[in-house]
Order: sequence, then structure tokens, then C-alpha cells
Amino acid sequence: MKLLQILFIALFFLGCKQEEQKVPPKIVIPQVTTIEKNPYLTLDQSPMDISYFPPNYPMSRMKQQDSFPLIARVIYSRPHKNNRKIFGDDPGSVCKYGIPWRLGANEATEIEFFKDVKVKGENLARGRYVMYCIPYADKWIVKFNTLLFTWGLHIDPSSNVLTVEIPTEKQSPVVEDFTMTFLDNDRNISLLMTWDSVKSVLPITLN
Repeated sequence: MKLLQILFIALFFLGCKQEEQKVPPKIVIPQVTTIEKNPYLTLDQSPMDISYFPPNYPMSRMKQQDSFPLIARVIYSRPHKNNRKIFGDDPGSVCKYGIPWRLGANEATEIEFFKDVKVKGENLARGRYVMYCIPYADKWIVKFNTLLFTWGLHIDPSSNVLTVEIPTEKQSPVVEDFTMTFLDNDRNISLLMTWDSVKSVLPITLN
């Protein structure tokens, strides 16, 4: 009889121990660390950007709402001011007066029209063009060129198809990154171009 009691007690304590072992372990949630600098960014200091007209075209396209088709887009790279003198006669200026500038950095800036337009009253056929300018203190002379893939470094004036002159304005506060964006003015499209303390607007009309 004592042997059965001892066996019963032993089985009882063994069962209790097994119950204790079934308690789930405590879950430790690791702390989330924040990466201050994206390690996957490239070394390019002038990333490429694209602007559309209509400005909301990418969103409407994703929603398959194409009631207002794409009219124009401009593809360019965005250099930074980075404490540099941007426009001027100074030899250290990034964009020197009277010297052609590719309206950006890296590859030549390209603008594409998906229908015929008028640029400051001058006809320009639908198509894809390299776009550059010659800056001055009070104006920009903007040119459209058919010689693509030149990176804007070796511009052939014989391939220019249109030249227009537009005034410049003062921009305050200064714009750190060169920016090109379309503004919607009914049937009149304005291409705003701005950098540092200078901005210029190119008027475009739909035919």
C-alpha cells in the first residue's frame, strides 16, 4: 500500500512539472532602429525627375481615368545650389550669362509634346526635343533642338527648330534644387523653371 502511495505522489509532482513547462515563453520584441542615411542611394548628386501636363496625369493613369490625355512631359536632372553662385558673369558661376545651359544636369533636358502646340505664339509640332537656354540677367533665350542623346554638351545650332525669348523674375526665398513643373491655366500651359533666386515661365498654348 505504501508503495502505491509513493508512486501516486511521484506521478502527481511529475504532472505538475510538465504543466509548468507548458507555459509559453515570454516574447521579446526587438527595438526598431532608424537608419539616418539611406545606404541604397546612388552617388548621383543630380537625380532625374519628370513633370507631366496635366500635372495629375500619373495618378489618373494609374486609376485608368484617361479622360484628359497626356499633352506634354519634360525629363530633366535636378542639380543642387549647394552654396554655389548659380547665375552671373562671374567665372565661378554655374550658369554663365551668354553661355548655353542644358536646363539641368547630366543628360540633356528633353521635352515631348503629344500634340501640336504654340510656344509663345510660335508653332511647334508634336514630337520630342532637346531643350536648352542661354541665360541673361533679365531674360532666357530658350531653344528646341531635334538632336537627341547629346547630353546637352555638344549642341548643334543647325538642329534648332524654334527659339523664343522669355523674361526672368526674382524668386524668394531661393530654390535649392533646380525645378521644372507645368502649371495648368486652362488651355494655356505654363512651364515654370526656377533655381536659386531666378524663375522664368514658358507659355505654351494648345492648338
